[in-house]
Amino acid sequence: MEKSSYAKWLYRVSMALVLALFLYVLYLLKPVWHPVLEVLFFSFLPFFIGGFIAYLLHPVVEKIHEAGIHRGIAIMFIYILFFGGLGFAVYKGTPIIIHQLKDLSENASMFTDQYQKWLRYIQSETSSWPDGIQSQLEERINRMEAWLTGVVAMVIATVMKFMNSLLLVAIIPFVSFYLLKDITKVKAFMWRLTPKKWRQSGISFARDVDESLGGYIRGQLLVCLIVGGLSAGTLWLLGMKYPLILGLIIGVTNVIPYFGPIIGAVPAVIVASTISVKMMIYVVIMVVVLQFLEGNILSPLIVGKSLHMHPLFIMGALIVGGEVGGVIGMIIAVPFLAVLKVAILHAHTHFLQSMDGDELK
Repeated sequence: MEKSSYAKWLYRVSMALVLALFLYVLYLLKPVWHPVLEVLFFSFLPFFIGGFIAYLLHPVVEKIHEAGIHRGIAIMFIYILFFGGLGFAVYKGTPIIIHQLKDLSENASMFTDQYQKWLRYIQSETSSWPDGIQSQLEERINRMEAWLTGVVAMVIATVMKFMNSLLLVAIIPFVSFYLLKDITKVKAFMWRLTPKKWRQSGISFARDVDESLGGYIRGQLLVCLIVGGLSAGTLWLLGMKYPLILGLIIGVTNVIPYFGPIIGAVPAVIVASTISVKMMIYVVIMVVVLQFLEGNILSPLIVGKSLHMHPLFIMGALIVGGEVGGVIGMIIAVPFLAVLKVAILHAHTHFLQSMDGDELK
């Protein structure tokens, strides 16, 4: 008995060492496989995006189908409504965004000067603070400045890649359509690839993840769309510069709970401060009012409490995500936490079942 347990322990240690050696060799060969992986990623990216869009639209199609409308007609209706609206928005919005980006780049020095004035003011006001606190504050400010520079470069690179990959982008609507049309066959095919002993638990896990995460993602995207549209419209009525770009930033960052509104409001306040103090006050009031509506009306009505998680866990996930991956990390932190929660609950259930099975034996 002891020899058997010792052999198992030795086998596990050997497998761990082999795995570590394999990962190390794989890391050394990164210059070889990384370009291939990058090509594969961009090749399959339209399928990932198309699948995500199909996942978002699937519940709406099912509800229309359950109302007695033929599934094909329901898919075509939602398909034309979604992609038609998206295409119209891109067609009308792209020239405006390009014009505003061009104007923004021409006046970037003015906003940089305003930003530098704020930095100098903060440094002068904190000059009497202890050296440790002041150095930490300056480090955070420098990191924020580097992040803003990186975001601008990333946006420009993304736009250029988008313009150079129109063929791949054109595939996305077709991928979404066929996934919505043959969703039952796709599910059956995926489960056939799964080993039989994992199918039941896998189906239960996927159902719980969809129940916890699906409603949150769909609701949060709708809330961000509403908040971004209201922000752009309000900024345009106020006579602000770059209302579409600033509204887009506010809408996108609104996906981050708690911290998103602050991050999204910073660019709008900086631009408003170059116009007048009154405009800056108007923008601050607009952000506060919109976040009040979002927190007390839109999110409770649309998103609800689909995550069923305490705010402290969410804030902790956001802090960790921000430290690991910046704003992108904060955006994916909450969905990752939701999946992790479901995984832990299923692992706990599986552990209890295995313990009960061992006791019966």
